[in-house]
Amino acid sequence: MKAAPKKSNGQPFLTDVKELRRRASLNMNQGPVTDNYEGKAEQTIEILQAALASEIVCVLRYTAHAIMASGIDSESVKKEFEEHADDEREHVTMIAQRIDQLGGKPNFNPEGLASRSATQYAQGTDLLDMIKENLIAERIVIEHYRDLIRFFSSKDPTTRLMLEQILATEEDHANDMHALLTSRQGRRPG
Repeated sequence: MKAAPKKSNGQPFLTDVKELRRRASLNMNQGPVTDNYEGKAEQTIEILQAALASEIVCVLRYTAHAIMASGIDSESVKKEFEEHADDEREHVTMIAQRIDQLGGKPNFNPEGLASRSATQYAQGTDLLDMIKENLIAERIVIEHYRDLIRFFSSKDPTTRLMLEQILATEEDHANDMHALLTSRQGRRPG
């Protein structure tokens, strides 16, 4: 007879369905936060509130840049800014939904938004400045999300996977902004 498989801590995997059902019925008001959640929901919510603020600021910045961009090359750059604003809005929704799942209330209050955000809202004086500001912001969130992914690791795989998905998009954004910047270096700003 084979022994039951063991977890890395030497404990057997829980295979007793009755026990699973009993444990699932306890503390149902905690939603998806079960006893084996290794993170601290309050701490995760606080961290995600800052990420939410950063994404809101990114939506605002990209939207403003899409509206204000002008010059001979501005139409293609405007489209890029608009696409990025849409992606950032999706990130806002993802993060807000995760905060809600963990029992928190997403903070959309504009008061204090700038102080909660890792990125800043900068309008830029011309198209080249706008591209630079967006590249700087993307590089900030990339580094921040990498740190958070390492922090959440196996403690909260759902939050980690969400951040990994967002990180991949942010890396694409940084690549786009870098390509735009490189193609315009040496040209007069438009």
